[in-house]
Amino acid sequence: MKYAVLVSLVAVSLTGCMNMPTPPAQITGARTSPLKYEQYDCPTLSTELTSLNRRESQLVIAQEQRRKSSNVQAFWVGYGQGDGIEASELAVVRGEKEAVLQSMDKKKCK
Repeated sequence: MKYAVLVSLVAVSLTGCMNMPTPPAQITGARTSPLKYEQYDCPTLSTELTSLNRRESQLVIAQEQRRKSSNVQAFWVGYGQGDGIEASELAVVRGEKEAVLQSMDKKKCK
């Protein structure tokens, strides 16, 4: 009987790790061409970078919230929520941010 309870507890704790959202630090940028920003001047690129940094911060917070609520769900139901729109948008924003930085570097912006 004790063995069955132990096996059940291990099984439940292992299935609780299924379909968990990705930590924000592990979400990499989606490939974005720097050509999109080729016509931008340095002040416009700087403004764009500021905007992307702000949006990235918002998405990191949203992804962390998703992870927290998914942990609660995994505890009670046995599986998490998985990644949502936050994770995919975070990847896009990080990719665009990299493209802006490449354009700034190419134009030698300060």
